[in-house]
Amino acid sequence: MITPVTPDAPKTPPGMDVIWPSPARTYDYFLGGRDNYAVDRQTADSILRMAPEIRDLALQNRAFLRRCVTHLTRDLGIDQFLDIGSGLPTADNVHEIALRSDPAARVVYVDSDPVVHLHSRALLKGAGSTGFLLADAREPETILTAPETRRLIDFGRPTAVLLVGVLDFIPDDDDPAAIVTAIAGHLPTGSHFVIVHATSDDAPPQLVERVTALYRGAAAQPHPRTRTAVQALFTGLDLLEPGLVDVQDWRPEKKVPIGTWRALAGVARIS
Repeated sequence: MITPVTPDAPKTPPGMDVIWPSPARTYDYFLGGRDNYAVDRQTADSILRMAPEIRDLALQNRAFLRRCVTHLTRDLGIDQFLDIGSGLPTADNVHEIALRSDPAARVVYVDSDPVVHLHSRALLKGAGSTGFLLADAREPETILTAPETRRLIDFGRPTAVLLVGVLDFIPDDDDPAAIVTAIAGHLPTGSHFVIVHATSDDAPPQLVERVTALYRGAAAQPHPRTRTAVQALFTGLDLLEPGLVDVQDWRPEKKVPIGTWRALAGVARIS
């Protein structure tokens, strides 16, 4: 377990708590970004010493997002995206990928981290087809009914909902399956659900415990689940080929080795 550290200065936004690690900022560090603080780098470095393949997995996760959004826009005609747990803006954001295939695409990013909010607002300034909502994934009704969501997303038309690396930070007590069900019930036929979720199947239990312990005290802790549990999140949805697979194996451009720390990816259609 880590101890809180003094926030970096002078970069820390006023009024924001950055003495505990944030999943979004730690992920940013894995990707080589700069929008993170000492506590995030300390946590990430500790994780990498235990499981160095996690950095490669983060990069593969990002590559999956590019392939997936491109497929949804270019091949399936989806032009509305709700990206919940979007994380910090970095190269090839969802709106950038989607707009390359469809200049009329609209995107709403959702995250509960105020630092993500700050950076996203700066990035998206003047982008009328893209918005940001500061909200928690555990509050789907708030997300679905928010004015910013309603401004850009027409729920009478097919929409893609992205839950990439967010449900694995929601404990069983908060019922991640219920979150999926609540959102899916709001979407019309032809909409799509994208889920990427860390799995504990092949990771040694002691490694899972040690990585999880690094986040104790933070606003969100990781909850990797078995393949069976991740598969259950798609109940009632029609998984597209190739089904629920390692994130590297979803319509891959090239084969990439899979480490002991894994993430599963699936894209499903609402029929």
